[in-house]
Amino acid sequence: MRKISYMMSVSLDGFLEGPDRDISWHRVDDELHQHMNDTLRPMGAFVDGRVTHELMAGYWPTADADPDASAVTAEFAAIWRDKPKIVYSRTLPAGPAEWNTTIVSEVVPEELRALKEQPGGDLCLGGADLAATFLRLDLVDEIKVYVHPVLIGRGKRMFPETDTHTALRLVENHAFGNGVVLLRYERVAP
Repeated sequence: MRKISYMMSVSLDGFLEGPDRDISWHRVDDELHQHMNDTLRPMGAFVDGRVTHELMAGYWPTADADPDASAVTAEFAAIWRDKPKIVYSRTLPAGPAEWNTTIVSEVVPEELRALKEQPGGDLCLGGADLAATFLRLDLVDEIKVYVHPVLIGRGKRMFPETDTHTALRLVENHAFGNGVVLLRYERVAP
């Protein structure tokens, strides 16, 4: 069965973005970017909220057309363009959209469980607001946190406040040369 994997880069103090959606503090070098490409290439689909999708769609469809694009950037542009994308939005019209995208209005747990049972690679979940809904509905199987060695002080947190305790088990950790640390957790069955 496919897994839903929530992947996010965060500052050491737990923010995924600073004020005004600032992510200039991310420490993405070729090693980390290649790791991301290798991790995302076998995924079955990207599952994002509207804001995350619009940020990605604003850059990646043509990023490889830039003559100054690095090899890993060009490689990811192709991965992003070709990968099926499921975007949850209450403001965009439901149905097919550009860049191999399907817009869905509501998170329906039964539909996601059925999607997980289909053949193909795991599903990569992005966007903190959508992930909060998936976590609340017990739909996230693993969490990959890329901790960047910086304190930004304020911004949007990766996880919302909740009264729910979720037990996790560390199954992988890796330190990259630029100081970013990957922590991969799986949910512990109740």
